[in-house]
Amino acid sequence: MRRLRRETEEQQVDLTPMLDVVFIMLIFFIVTTSFVKETGIDINRPSAVTAEKQSQGNILIAIKSNGDIWMDKRQIDIRSVRAHVQNFKAKYPQSSVIIQSDTDSKTGILVRVMDQIRLAGVENISIAASIGKNG
Repeated sequence: MRRLRRETEEQQVDLTPMLDVVFIMLIFFIVTTSFVKETGIDINRPSAVTAEKQSQGNILIAIKSNGDIWMDKRQIDIRSVRAHVQNFKAKYPQSSVIIQSDTDSKTGILVRVMDQIRLAGVENISIAASIGKNG
């Protein structure tokens, strides 16, 4: 009887090492996750049939319908776009710029913002649009 009881006790699986590994993996994924940055305002983006999903853009600039320019949850002037982009570019050299322009914003402001971004040394500029359907 003693021998039977001893064998059943020895056959239990210890889950502690497996739980340790799971928790270490969880911590790794939390630390390495890149979080989505927001500009700080809601934009009514235009839709486009040819729109493509971008994996990640480090520098986000929003243009509201009234012409206000937002970056990093702050309203900025058109003249300071270049300096802000240069600061972000220094921190993230491989970054690209995504402009989120409201449907009702003026094209002139969008072009001026794009000029400031290019003067800051960034050539990879995208314009955010909602993925639309034909028709």
